[in-house]
Amino acid sequence: MLPLDKNFGDPVTFTIDGQQRQFDIDDPVLPDWLDDTALQSGGYPYDNKIKKKIYAKELEKLQVELVKVQYWLADTGNRVVCLYEGRDAAGKGGSISAVRDYMAARRVRTVALDKPTDRERTQWYFQRYAAHLPSAGEMVLFDRSWYNRAGVEPVMGFCTEEQCEAFLDEAPQFEAALVRDGIILVKFWLAIGQTMQMKQFHQRRHDPLKIWKLSPMDIAALEKFDAYTEARDRMLARTHTAKAPWTVVRMNDKRRGRLNMIRHLLSRLDYPDKDPEVACAPDDRIVMPAPDFDGDRSLADQKERREAKESKEARDIRHGGDENG
Repeated sequence: MLPLDKNFGDPVTFTIDGQQRQFDIDDPVLPDWLDDTALQSGGYPYDNKIKKKIYAKELEKLQVELVKVQYWLADTGNRVVCLYEGRDAAGKGGSISAVRDYMAARRVRTVALDKPTDRERTQWYFQRYAAHLPSAGEMVLFDRSWYNRAGVEPVMGFCTEEQCEAFLDEAPQFEAALVRDGIILVKFWLAIGQTMQMKQFHQRRHDPLKIWKLSPMDIAALEKFDAYTEARDRMLARTHTAKAPWTVVRMNDKRRGRLNMIRHLLSRLDYPDKDPEVACAPDDRIVMPAPDFDGDRSLADQKERREAKESKEARDIRHGGDENG
């Protein structure tokens, strides 16, 4: 029996753009205020989604490049690890599928671990993840990763603050060791705006093919959006390093996000016969290093910050030129 008639909870009140809004996920009618604001929520820079035909055409070209990567892995024995982190409904699973659709399972694996067992809870925290690291010629895609300890666990009370702090200190050391050993480590944070997340949850709630994706944890996450934001910001600040940087991908339009995520991934891999017109630089309004991510600021705030940054860079150049002259 599908849980379509199940009540997932009472209506929840949010403050959206300074206004009190009530969201009832069990109501099959999506509120206009939510639908109208979803795409550009979280400071998303576009007001239209990419067309499906354009997406399919571009994705096919990029997946041809990924097939080249597969041969490169086999020929060189290189090892690649990609972490996909982000809020619920940010598109982690779909992004991973877009990468591995035409890659051999013996070369590319997805790892999506369940909650730790009683035995695993007694082990070194990173141990159960380390067991899934790639051998020569493999790529491993983590659908959530060791960064559970910096996000869902502290927000939902599954770890102590001391455990979270210890993790934030240890993660850069663990990742530096992986990189020293020759692993190519790519860390993605998939960003989604608040009302877009609500819209995605609503679609799951009323779609018999997707309702299995919705859980009580998702509903709880709606009311803890700000807590997740604080956890994300702390995580990015503490674990973005030169050896293991975070790359943020804005995912309100998942198709546009996937294309640009793959472009960034290809930019990190030095495989032969790379087509520069296909494996080109990603859109820097969609993909950016973590320090350049404006979080959930409005478009106006982002513009003001960009202009201030550009003005500072221009002043620095002028002053540098004066000193050198």
